[in-house]
Amino acid sequence: MLSQSSSWQYVFSHSPSFPNTWMLAFLFPSPGSLSVFGVTVCTSSSELLSDAGDGHYVETEPMLPDGRLSGEEADEEEESEEEGQQQATRNMPKESPLAMALQILVPFLLAGFGTVSAGVVLDIVQHWEAFKNITEIFILVPALLGLKGNLEMTLASRLSTAVNVGKMDSPIEKWNLIIGNLALKQVQATVIGFLAAVAAVVLGWIPEGKFQISHAVLLCSSSVATAFIASLLQGFIMVGVIVGSKKTGINPDNVATPIAASFGDLITLAILAWISQGLYNYSHPYVSSLVCAFFMCLTPLWMVISSKHPASRQLLYSGWEPVITAMFISSIGGLILDKTVSDPNLAGIVVYTPVINGIGGNLVAIQSSRISTYLHFHSTPGEVPDEAKGCYYPCRTFCGTGANHRSAQVLLLLVIPGHLIFLYTIDLMERGHTSLTPVFMVVYLAAALFQVFLLLCIADWMVHSMWKSGKDPDSFSIPYLTALGDLLGTALLALSFHFLWVIGDQDSDVGD
Repeated sequence: MLSQSSSWQYVFSHSPSFPNTWMLAFLFPSPGSLSVFGVTVCTSSSELLSDAGDGHYVETEPMLPDGRLSGEEADEEEESEEEGQQQATRNMPKESPLAMALQILVPFLLAGFGTVSAGVVLDIVQHWEAFKNITEIFILVPALLGLKGNLEMTLASRLSTAVNVGKMDSPIEKWNLIIGNLALKQVQATVIGFLAAVAAVVLGWIPEGKFQISHAVLLCSSSVATAFIASLLQGFIMVGVIVGSKKTGINPDNVATPIAASFGDLITLAILAWISQGLYNYSHPYVSSLVCAFFMCLTPLWMVISSKHPASRQLLYSGWEPVITAMFISSIGGLILDKTVSDPNLAGIVVYTPVINGIGGNLVAIQSSRISTYLHFHSTPGEVPDEAKGCYYPCRTFCGTGANHRSAQVLLLLVIPGHLIFLYTIDLMERGHTSLTPVFMVVYLAAALFQVFLLLCIADWMVHSMWKSGKDPDSFSIPYLTALGDLLGTALLALSFHFLWVIGDQDSDVGD
């Protein structure tokens, strides 16, 4: 599809009625002709079509429909419709509870050890000068770690649905979709990183009543740079996971979202600590300002690339509500973490915060992705299955023999054994400031189990509600759910540590 422009652009096309065959081409328009990498293809302006297709792309279409990519003639469009109908009858991948549990287990453990590593890193860097003197950095932590839920997991969920419904079978459609979504993700990461810094400055300024411009500039540059670099690295990893899952026959809904988070927390936190401390050592504000300006100036480039694909263009305009709202929700969790860490008696919360937040977010993201895929297979936008109609009640999520019921049961059963493994891993590494007493373990596991129970219930209600309202849950639900996971996890963990301190289960010598 082509659009007239005075600047270069790239297109994908394969229509025999036009000179452009299926290929990635960079076009340089001139009057009456199009130069394609030095090859001139004659055409008239009447033949140029908008790359937006018919302009009726909707959010519940997870991929770019066939007819809008290729620009077929009327008879070819009929053939595409027939192929689309055949794809619609494709059966949803069937799997036993055991097969599902085994597929989830390995990436779940991998993601869990990633969050443990992130917790250990946070436990170390909390003693660095930048973190001790600019405590607002702790407010940034949940918001930036939440980017994996806002962006990486959302990308994983969209691509997983695309694989399962057969929209990534064509190499051209696959790479067109991947390029557009990666560019979109970089735009969102840069903007969210900046807004997270603004939120951290405001939330830090309100209770203390003092504002330092040098700290604000450092927070902005650290946040934007961390969000951009971490998002780019994790985006490449995520694409590799999705493509690899498709080739090996593994259901990407089971593995993509936890693997997206496996090293996401560790990578993000390490980059944040390194950049923050580096900019803190170079105390000149103009250095931080230049770093922030550099990454912000790249945003228009990513917007141009993202706007070339109708699916990512749609989200470029309509996909901001969930990620921005999720960022502010996570920032509230960050404020709770900041105030809790400030109390020396509750210092042990730091090492466990990424673990409980990450595990809860990973599990609910799997469930959200699976429900969304189920709806794409069995329902039309605006309509929900009979079992999802009426008022919501928790038994609807866990009681039953359907695919989504079984997955909710399996995910809830993974909470306690998973957290036990991660708790003992932290204890063996002699990190943190709290010993694993029986009382501590009971209170911690109860908080973790309650967090995941609430998240699975919220996911069931939220995904069906969004589908009923015509929104694609793959793009809208996971940011909210992972942000709520951060808020619930941090709040429940803070309450647990306060409770342990009150009843006298205190130990602050471990890992000092």
